[in-house]
Amino acid sequence: MVERASTDPAGIARTVGRGALAALLIGAGVSHLTWGRRGYRIVVPEWATRMLRLDKDAIVIGSGVVEVMLGAALVVLPRERRRIGAVVAAFFVAVFPGNVHQWRTGRPAPLMRTDRARFIRLLLQPLLVAWALWSTPSPSSPSRPSPRSQKGRR
Repeated sequence: MVERASTDPAGIARTVGRGALAALLIGAGVSHLTWGRRGYRIVVPEWATRMLRLDKDAIVIGSGVVEVMLGAALVVLPRERRRIGAVVAAFFVAVFPGNVHQWRTGRPAPLMRTDRARFIRLLLQPLLVAWALWSTPSPSSPSRPSPRSQKGRR
């Protein structure tokens, strides 16, 4: 089933935002599985390996696979986008402690070579959560009417 394109500016913005989020997730996931894999292993905290009972490489591969799957799901499963958006937001929350650990220890990773870059990523993490939730409204729910349009209907 093909989803109809929205002509509503907010709907268009959400569609573009959702596509950009999907591209970000897929790109990050591919980097975890390929060129950045070694660099990401360096920053996995020891407590994560103990808690998950996995080695650092398995954690990097697993997170990369999850990112690719979530990014793809945002594109190919429009009826489930609200749920997928919630899972993406939860994923961003789940990796946040690892990001804090990386900032505190100063360990470099791909695209995160300075303390400033690592700190900025911490500040951006809540925006990623908000982005995931904002860009994934349920396709079946109509837009909410404004309070002004409701007055005339009562």
